Amino acid sequence: MDIHGKKVLVLGGWGLVGRAITRRLMEEKPAGLIITSLRESEAKDEVEHLKKTYPDRPEGFFIPWWGNVLVRHEYKDLPRPEMLADPERRRKVIDDVMADLSDEVLSSQALYKLLEEHKPDIIIDCINTATGIAYQNIFAAYNNLKKVLYDENKREQMIEEVEKLVAALYIPQLIRHIQVLYNSMHKFETQVYLKIGTSGTGGMGLNIPYTHSEERPSRVLLSKSAIAGAHTLLLFIMARTPGGAITKEIKPAAAIAWKKIEFGTIKKAGKEVEIFDIPVDEAIPLEGKIYRNFDKSFEKTGVLRSVYIDTGENGIFSRGEFEAITAQKQMEFVTPEEIANNAIYEILGGNTGRDVINALDNANMQPTYRAGYMQHLAVAKLAKLEEEHGVASVAFEMLGPPRLSKLLFEIEMLKRTCGLMKEIVNKAPEELTLLCENYILEHDKFRNEAISVGIPVLMPDGKRLLRGELMKIPVFGPETELEITDKRIDKWAAAGWIDLRTSNWELWIHRLTALIEEAEAIPEEDTSSQHVRTRQYWNYFGEIEVGKVVSWLFIHEEQGRRMKH
Repeated sequence: MDIHGKKVLVLGGWGLVGRAITRRLMEEKPAGLIITSLRESEAKDEVEHLKKTYPDRPEGFFIPWWGNVLVRHEYKDLPRPEMLADPERRRKVIDDVMADLSDEVLSSQALYKLLEEHKPDIIIDCINTATGIAYQNIFAAYNNLKKVLYDENKREQMIEEVEKLVAALYIPQLIRHIQVLYNSMHKFETQVYLKIGTSGTGGMGLNIPYTHSEERPSRVLLSKSAIAGAHTLLLFIMARTPGGAITKEIKPAAAIAWKKIEFGTIKKAGKEVEIFDIPVDEAIPLEGKIYRNFDKSFEKTGVLRSVYIDTGENGIFSRGEFEAITAQKQMEFVTPEEIANNAIYEILGGNTGRDVINALDNANMQPTYRAGYMQHLAVAKLAKLEEEHGVASVAFEMLGPPRLSKLLFEIEMLKRTCGLMKEIVNKAPEELTLLCENYILEHDKFRNEAISVGIPVLMPDGKRLLRGELMKIPVFGPETELEITDKRIDKWAAAGWIDLRTSNWELWIHRLTALIEEAEAIPEEDTSSQHVRTRQYWNYFGEIEVGKVVSWLFIHEEQGRRMKH
């Protein structure tokens, strides 16, 4: 289809992929763009930026729209917890999903109102619908219900929790969304619908090392993949419906990056990450129970400022986090510009081979040569900014698995105390214990940053823990306290605590010895393309790149190898 002279609606136009698509669209001379985002400020900011970038476009060419497209129009600007807190609203939300799709229900929906007002010829949907639905977390809703389900004295609360559980049901929400989408596009004569979907795991399998709880892989993460798959099949059916819009889906199967790289204040969920001073003598005894909440207050010493890479909706990552997840045989990544190019080419009638609706099994957009090349540029720029600002961009604990952050902090300590990789493996575990304990004692900034982002420090005796107000492991769920046992300490330390015990450093020596032996087993005269992690890859065991080391661990220790390309 020719885009020239057509009105285009970009759902999620403020996001990383949405932005790349709007800029690519402008090359095709559309008649106008409607840019949507969840928040008013995001939609308006993006439109203002586009107006400045393309000042020759007439007034009204760029139109902002904001709100949640999965609910009725009157609720589109309400946060979901606030929407569900009110009994009347909650029951309307449930009815809108579970009842028959009447004309009244259809015409009340935010998506219907949006299409009715603007009547776009083309819709490009960059909203991560699977995440938006799956992260309502039906499992947490069930746990809340379970606490009151059999208590006769809590009948009103039980009714509320039952309704919240029903409101969180994934498949009915997804089905209703597709029904509203199809009927709205059909009525207002949308000609092309292209979805930027998701695989849910960045192209990796059930062995994905990145998860959202101690359960691996987490049910919430698998729910996201399940919804993404169901969404694709519903679009596949919609594409086979006569008289409907031409329907396509591009499904990136890698991380998507990046928006910007810079030094600045680290924010999580829009709030600055505060740094607390946690003195070493404040270690708590590991006996009795461990609690989710910590009633002790610590002195705030500022906010976390570091070098980061902004990956849009996925958040900001440290150099270590980015380097680890985008390393070969990990999640790797694809650039938003490549997604945008494929999207526009598909709309224009081209065949990129990446349309999942056309080829469900082979259409995943995989990591690319360009992204692989640019990964080196990104890491180099991150390293340069680290040097300029005198910081080490180790881990911010935003990716999801505290184990990644724990491993990054531990190898960073070994790097700082020992220098070279072979120096580490030549030391006794007891010597590493002493070196790392002294480093924690003497380097307040390193210690406080790690603890402040949720990674506590287990002292060498295994009986004391340095922690702050935030602690990512253990995962408490509905509980607020957990019994402490030696077995649980081992489990928690492996999952997300900096572990100063000698047994942990013995494990690190074993790991790095295996890494070195693997590289040295490759004959130096073998210069073929068969091998990736050669002596050269590891800088001849000189300067340690912590993200690369952790990616190697995820492949070998976690069995988290990427299989398909």
